[in-house]
Amino acid sequence: MKLGVFAVLFSGLSLEEMLDHIQSKGLETVEIGAGGYIGDAHCKPAELLKDEGKLKAFKNAFDDRGIKISALSCHGNPLHPNKEIADGFHEEFVNTVKLAEKLNVDTIVTFSGCPGESDYSRNPVWITCPWPNDFSDVVDWQWKEKVIPYWKEQQQLLEKHNVRVAIEPHPGFVVYNNETAKRLRKECGDKIGVNFDPSHYFWQGMNPAQAIKDVGDSLFHFHAKDTQIEPRNTELNGVLDTKSYKDIANRSWVFRTVGYGHGENEWRDIISALQVIGYDGAISIEHEDGLMSEDEGFSKAVSFLDNMLIREGAKNLWWA
Repeated sequence: MKLGVFAVLFSGLSLEEMLDHIQSKGLETVEIGAGGYIGDAHCKPAELLKDEGKLKAFKNAFDDRGIKISALSCHGNPLHPNKEIADGFHEEFVNTVKLAEKLNVDTIVTFSGCPGESDYSRNPVWITCPWPNDFSDVVDWQWKEKVIPYWKEQQQLLEKHNVRVAIEPHPGFVVYNNETAKRLRKECGDKIGVNFDPSHYFWQGMNPAQAIKDVGDSLFHFHAKDTQIEPRNTELNGVLDTKSYKDIANRSWVFRTVGYGHGENEWRDIISALQVIGYDGAISIEHEDGLMSEDEGFSKAVSFLDNMLIREGAKNLWWA
């Protein structure tokens, strides 16, 4: 496993400045934002696909520094009930897949998407309970009419370009836990796997280490981000919290830099679980901590995780 970073953290820097900065921290991999909700500050697939000179310069920026791209990320909602919005996200996804092939990057990270409750919806509808029965009917309709047909088509696109997609389970989208992630893969194809972010599991009350073992070899990419649970607010209001992320004092939970939500033992269990399933990809640091600056959170995450990673030499023990 190699320590890396999700580069949208440094969207205010140029590509070269961002790469120099992460290289100074000793990192070997980087995840690059290529559109969707996260933006495309360092990578604009449509432009790079049209201009061989820009594409070569982009690739050389990484090669010259010995930094590998772990994934291209375009977190969007291609199932949005507003066709114009959905089409925009879909186009970004397709361009990102095509660019990944040209860059020899094997993984795209995105969300599953979430449709409305019918063909007449204006906004996505995410269901959190089975009753009244209308809710169960909506979930069934979403999967059969929207989710499965769309991702079956994307499986064919991924096969054509020899790229795989790591769907990030996240509440608000149809894939939000292991069960839904495994269903999507089973229904639509093995080019579809998981981008595992423990922070999304922590705040739903799940055990990330056990969930990693359950996902197994369909875990394609990994985000290193933590969640701090505020006990009193959670005991009073539960974990379904729609208050602003800025309202830190009153929320039931907030995203934190690794080690500031859960301690060393929990994170060692997570890293060990990745080793158990044979994951040897990037540990991509993601920063959404409202109590730390970008560089402070990044630096503390690097220090916290670096001595936990299982290096290649650990596989060469005499009894292995």
